[in-house]
Amino acid sequence: MSSRPLVGVIACRREVEGHPAHMVTDKYLAALREYGLAPVILPVWEDAVSGDLPAHLDGLLLTGSYTNVEPGRYGAEREPENTRDDLHRDAAALAWIPAALDLGLPLLGICRGFQELNVAFGGTLHQAVQRVPGMLDHREPAGEKSEQYAPSHDLAIVPGSRLAALYPEPHAQVNSLHQQGVATLGPGLVAEAHAPDGLVEAISVGDAPGFALAVQWHPEWHPTEHPLYDALFRGFAEACHSRRAARIPQPGVVDHADL
Repeated sequence: MSSRPLVGVIACRREVEGHPAHMVTDKYLAALREYGLAPVILPVWEDAVSGDLPAHLDGLLLTGSYTNVEPGRYGAEREPENTRDDLHRDAAALAWIPAALDLGLPLLGICRGFQELNVAFGGTLHQAVQRVPGMLDHREPAGEKSEQYAPSHDLAIVPGSRLAALYPEPHAQVNSLHQQGVATLGPGLVAEAHAPDGLVEAISVGDAPGFALAVQWHPEWHPTEHPLYDALFRGFAEACHSRRAARIPQPGVVDHADL
């Protein structure tokens, strides 16, 4: 059995050569491996959260995607810019989030995963941030991937927040590859960082005893080269290792609670 903590990574439902497929972009899996974690791809079947699978995991990663949460999930009409759905992933993500939190699994959400966490807590989304008065255009620039994922704007980290505990600097530069963003924050969530236009860029689950963070940017892109991204993945990995140690007692280690 692998000694690496097992991290469930939610898939996206796509069609590949005429067949439905469950897919995860390699950059997310590679980032987890870089930090000593073992990714397990989670199909987005309706009953994916049933059974004992969640109890065998040590963390949950909600990835980014080119699709968006279906606006009916947060009581909105579709806007013209919102053109790509993944209803299978919507259903799976909104089932996995409460299941993971109930079990105390460390949870990290990225981009779409950040938006899923907000919707799961009853929050709403801007479907086209660039059309909101006073907001920046947060969409990815044209060019090569290295240009699209390059730092794009400043990030102001809330003092005393969970993110600040991982990364002590008050500001950082982050990439920006999203059209949607938080409109109203879900009850029970806490804003951890903001873009210069005030858009919420990081959130945490207020009453979660452990790691439960989500970010709007993409820290999985070469995380070891960026101090903030590195700190975020290190914090997540540490939480997953702690979860595994509690889930699988090591041989020869006496649990005094059992004496």
